[in-house]
Amino acid sequence: MLEQIEVTTTGRQGFHDITAQVQAVVNRSGIREGICFVFCPHTTAGLTLNENWDPDVRHDMAIGLDAVCPDRAGYRHSEGNSPAHLKSSLVGNSQAIPISAGKLALGSWQGIYLAEFDGPRRRRVLVKLMAG
Repeated sequence: MLEQIEVTTTGRQGFHDITAQVQAVVNRSGIREGICFVFCPHTTAGLTLNENWDPDVRHDMAIGLDAVCPDRAGYRHSEGNSPAHLKSSLVGNSQAIPISAGKLALGSWQGIYLAEFDGPRRRRVLVKLMAG
């Protein structure tokens, strides 16, 4: 089973909680035990698992990634979004989450985030479920 989630981002950079949308795919599938594979097919966005209780964590993650991948002179990519490509590579484009008793087996404070680094844009996230 493969489903697509669409996310419309609103800012240049941000972390968008897609946990409920991914869980809804699991619910529709009827799969009770297995793996949920989530993939972001974009070069300037990514996927991460992180705390979904305190929004300051997302703010701090953005500051940290900006420090590691600042906008600076010397980049050759003509679109002007080289920091977004670097951040996407650091964060990664996929996550694998176990499914147990029909639920995503996330930690107590974990959520699934689409990480936008070159928005605003309309993004796709592919969700592949495998029973087992």
